[in-house]
Formats: sequence, structure tokens, C-alpha cells
Amino acid sequence: MFARLGRLVAHHPRVTVVVWIVLTVVGYAFAVQGVHGESLFDRLSTGQPEAPGSESAQARAILEEADESGTSLTLVLSGVDPADPDVATALAPARDDVAAIPGVASVIDPLVLPDGVENPAAAPLVAQDGDGFLMVVDLDPTLSDEAHAETVDAVTERLGQVPDDLGDVAPDVTGIVGGTPLIVDEITSQVEEDLRTGEAIALPIALLVMVLVFGGFLAAAMPMAGAVASIAGGLATVLALTYLMDVESSVVNVVTVLGLGLSIDYGLLIVSRFREELHALVDHDEGRSARRRRGDGAVVTAVERAMATAGRTVAFSAVTVAIAVASLLVFSPQILRAIGAAGCAVILVAVATALTLVPALLTLAGRRLLRPGLLARVPFLRPVLARTADVQAEEGVFSRLVGRVQRHPWLVTAGAVALLGVLAAPLAHLELRGSTTALLPESSTQRQFLDVLAEQYPASTSPDITVVTEATMADATAWADELAALDDVASVDPPAVVGSYVVIGVRPATDDPGGEVARGVVEEIRGLDPAFPTWVAGQAASQTDFVAALADGAPWAALIVVLATFVLLFLMTGSFVIPVKALLTNVLSLAASLGVLVWVFQDGHLESLLGFTSAGGIETYVLALVIAFGFGLAMDYEVFLLSRIKELHDEGRPTSEAVRLGLQRSGRIITSAAAIIVVVFAGFVAGELLVIKEVGFALAVAVLIDATVVRLLLVPATMTVLGRLNWWAPGWAKRLHARVEITH
Repeated sequence: MFARLGRLVAHHPRVTVVVWIVLTVVGYAFAVQGVHGESLFDRLSTGQPEAPGSESAQARAILEEADESGTSLTLVLSGVDPADPDVATALAPARDDVAAIPGVASVIDPLVLPDGVENPAAAPLVAQDGDGFLMVVDLDPTLSDEAHAETVDAVTERLGQVPDDLGDVAPDVTGIVGGTPLIVDEITSQVEEDLRTGEAIALPIALLVMVLVFGGFLAAAMPMAGAVASIAGGLATVLALTYLMDVESSVVNVVTVLGLGLSIDYGLLIVSRFREELHALVDHDEGRSARRRRGDGAVVTAVERAMATAGRTVAFSAVTVAIAVASLLVFSPQILRAIGAAGCAVILVAVATALTLVPALLTLAGRRLLRPGLLARVPFLRPVLARTADVQAEEGVFSRLVGRVQRHPWLVTAGAVALLGVLAAPLAHLELRGSTTALLPESSTQRQFLDVLAEQYPASTSPDITVVTEATMADATAWADELAALDDVASVDPPAVVGSYVVIGVRPATDDPGGEVARGVVEEIRGLDPAFPTWVAGQAASQTDFVAALADGAPWAALIVVLATFVLLFLMTGSFVIPVKALLTNVLSLAASLGVLVWVFQDGHLESLLGFTSAGGIETYVLALVIAFGFGLAMDYEVFLLSRIKELHDEGRPTSEAVRLGLQRSGRIITSAAAIIVVVFAGFVAGELLVIKEVGFALAVAVLIDATVVRLLLVPATMTVLGRLNWWAPGWAKRLHARVEITH
């Protein structure tokens, strides 16, 4: 099948390339430019991840349905005395201007109240240090989406001018405008900016790595072309998903970076195998001196052979990665389902470019890929490229490394396992968080706005825990007194009627809304048994419910991945031992990468180097993403390596020799692919959103550990120890494999 696909593409390369150019342009036009009316980034949502059907989600739905108020925008003014009569005079025209904006329902500030700041009702609007105040603008809740957006823009612009209006009476005044629409816009804008930053860093460095691998720009450009097409296709698929489900803003970067890395990996493998096959078909001197048209027999045959071998490996690898990513679909949280669906779609695009676009470009380039590139003629680069460029030697640095490992396999196995165990140790104190605005960098305007509110206007902020009750005011008030007596509760807000419900705000005795103290208060409240229905919401409650949803789905996700991996690797190798070994080594590798993630982002090491402030834990859904994506990528390299080892074993080579030569033949590609994908993920660590930093860092570390400690040391050591046992399977399984095996 793959050979036929290669032959079809080789006979119609220009048509294939044109089709991909059109698809790429259309993908970018719709997803980025929004030629149909709105871009992908206009359709993204943001907010605290939640588990559908959980108690916290029900409470949130009740509050949203019962809340009849409109959007609120707030101006925080600092460096101004609210008791100064001149300030009240200077502020009046601005207040009138804001109130006159169509769609504004009310404007409130302490200076408009009777007796001004002396009025007790003004207290929540005046800074605790007396050096500032709030101006709160409520919008009409009946506004259409278009009118709402126009009103938000107009109010934001006018509020932003208020500090200038007060400049004569308060020279040091500063102001920040904040509110839910502005927070959402800032997070979405940051996602888009981080995406550009990641691509700007990753793509040039990835190109440089591939130039070193292939010894020239022509061969290196082909996987890059596939990567560009994959990014466009990936963004377009995520755009399509936004019409089927809510897609959280961070999903875009997560799935884009996966598609980018995989498309380069797969393209690298196809190009490398094509050059290897073409070398075997064409005399090198002839390839250097003669110009042949792209349609000659050697080029077409090389494309067919590359597709029949590397193409099959790429497809098999994509299936294993897709299964790992698809395991996210069994979880109930919408954000995990969205990432699972989008990830599978992006993987499909990546493998499609590798199996069609890249072979078409190889056909058009033909024998020119055998000639040394221009860089090989540069004197000081020639010896570097001679060592790094794709070569055909049976012996080299990787075979020599395996030779050393095979002399002391038990020692290497013990050392590798011990090292992975040390790296995994921080997992013992893992804390999970469900942050929202804390994901924004400290330089963010909206993050600063919320920090000022929390510090200077605590009475105007929402309580960390909200309890929704279906009770009478008298019963709710009596129960509020019981809540106030709980351990670690600092205060309880007076009950308030919201629709047909009574809501009680609970403020734990902690500054960490998602920490252990807040979670403990949530558990205490849920453990009470009042005589009426209650629902508990807030960050700590959402975290607790999200973690419970992860625990509920984890066994099913693990079962799917384990069974699918076992079956696929059995079909590939005919062994029961190799799949079990692969699963165990991948678990060790993932545990090590997660341990490093905890040490860096939860414990706060490398904060200054990576430019973040620790949230005190790891984001809840990051754990699931890293396990799913990390396992898939580990299997990616496992398949790359095993396909070569199995190929040599089928030729009759002893296991130790097959391992040594298999790693020599695939080691350069695995190492290069890993280096590229580490660069891709590391490029997104340079972004500002904390969740993207965590995902990018964890996956970069996972790939680095897997491509070095696992693939270069642990796998050859354990396969050497096992020897012929590597290929063991029961008799009935051997007979089954003979009928259904996946071979080149």
C-alpha cells in the first residue's frame, strides 16, 4: 500500500505540491486571517478548567443562570486622594462621558455617593492605604454580542483617559482598566503572541539541525515545508473544532507544537530513508556529476522503497501517538476532550504531509539530493558536515556506544534506572492547581489589575469559596454561622439572594485560593449535612473535582493505551516481551520528566532563568497532557528504533548485532528528530503563559530523557540482557503473528 502511494505521488509530484500549497494558504487564511468573518483566536474561550457534572460545575451553572447583571468594567486609580474636593470636580466630566456611552447601565465611584468617602458604602471602593479608589461601570445585560463588544471598547478607551483628566489635581495618578472581557482578550492575545514566539525560535533552529543532518539546505527544507503545511492544517482543524465544542485558548499552542514537531520528525525519517535508498541505486559519482530528470527510474524506485519502509514506520508511529493522545477523550473535562480531538486531527495532518508532500518534493529534487550542498564547500564547515550529515557507514559513533553498553549491560541498566528514579523523586510531593489569571505573567496588565484589587480592595473581590444553597434566608444565615466556626475559615460574607438561591461567600485563612488549606475547607463544608441542598464552588472546589475526574478516567485511559500499545508492538515484532519492556521503560521515562517538572515549576527552581512565578503546583490538565503526549512521543522513537532492529533481525542477524547496527542506522535520525522536537518545545517555553511553559518544558525534558538515557542506554542494555528472550511469544501468538504481522 505504501509503495503504491509512493509510486502515485512520484508520478504526480507537481499536482501534489500545488494541492498542498492551496490547502496551506486556505488554512492560514481561515484560521489566522479570519477571511470568513472571525479568526481562530476570536473563537477561543478561557476560564478555569472544570469537570462537567461535578458539584463545582453545577454551582457555577446555577450562578451564571441566576445572575441577571451585565458585564462589569473597573478602573483602579492609584496615587490619588479620594477625599480631595478637586478630584471630585475633575472626575465629574469623565463620569458623565462614561454614563453617556450607549449600553452603559450605571457608573459608580465613592465620590458620587452622599458624603463621598465618609459614606460607609464607599469603603469597598476606597483603597486600604487611602491612596486610590475604584470606578465601576456596569453594562446593560441585554446587549447583543456586537453591541456589547462596541460598548466594552468605548468604555475601556474612556476609562483609560481618566488619569489624564485628573493629572492637574493628582500629578502622580495612574490607572488600570480591568474586567472579565479584558482578561479573556489578554489571555487570547498572549496565546497568539506565544505561538509566534515559539515558531520564530523553533523553526530556524530546527532548520539548522536538519542542515547538519543532511549536509545542505535542499534536503533540510523538505521536512520544513511539511511543518509549515502542518501548522496551517493544524490551526484550520482547531478552528473547525471550535464550531463543535468550546476550545480553551491554550489548546492552540499545545496541539500546534505537537503537529510541528511530529511533521518535522516524520519528514526527517522519509528524507533520510529516500537518500539511503537512492545511494544504493545510483553510483555516487554519477549522482554528483549528472543531471537527471526527476522521473528517472532510480528516483521513483527510491521513493517507492522509502515509502514502503520509512513510510510504513511513520504511519505506524502516528497510530501509536494518536492512540496515546486519543486517550484524553475518555476524560470528562472538556479541555482534555478538546485537546484529544484536536491532537488526533493534527497528527493526521502531520502524517499526511510526510506521506504525500515530502515524497513529492523528493521526486522533484531527485538526484540533486546526492550532490554535496553549497555548505559542504565551505572549508571550516566541511569537517563538521562530514561528521553530522547522513552517511551509510555500518559502524559509527552509535554502534560504538552500543558496543560499550553491551559489554556491561547489567551495570548500565541499573545506572539508568537509578538515574530515572532520582529524577522522578519530586513527584512524591506533587501538588495540582487549577489556576486562571495566575497563568498570566506578572507583567500582564490584567494580572496587575487583579493583584491591586486583592491587595487594596479585598471587600470588592469575590470570596475564594462560594456556597450555593437552596434554602430560606433564615436557614442560610444560621448555617453561615456554622461555617464561620470551621477550622481555617477567616470570615464568612453575609448571605445574599441570587435568583431563587441564597449564596454564602467563605474566605479561608490563607492567601492561596487553591492550596491545601482552601481544599481542606472545601472538604469540611462538603462533609456537613444541612437540611437543604448545597453546592460548593471556587478554585479549590474546581481543583478537587477536576482531580477526581482525572482519577475516574485514568484507569480507562491507561487500559486503552496499554492494550493498544501491546497489540501494535506485537504486530510489529511478534514478541510479547518487547511491548512489556517498552511500556515499563516509557513509564520510567515519563515519571522522570514529571519529577523534573515538579522540581522546576512547583518548587520554583529556575524561576528567573525561565521567566515565571511558581503557582505552587502543576496545572491539573498539564499532568494528563504530559503523560499522553510524552508517552506518544516515546513510542514514536521506540517505533523508529525497533523498525530497524526488527529489519536486521529478520535478515538473520543475532539480537546483539541487530541492536548495535539498528541503533547505528536509526540513532542519527532519532537523535536529530529528538533535538528538533526539544527545540520546538523549548521555543514555546519562551512564551509568557505559565501553562504553555509547563507543557513545553515537560515535553522537551521527556523527549531529551527518552532519546538519551532510554534509547541510547536503557533499551540496548535491556535488549542485550534479554537476548533471544526479546522475541519470545506463545506458540499460538507466533502463528497469529505469521498471518497478520506488520512488516516492511
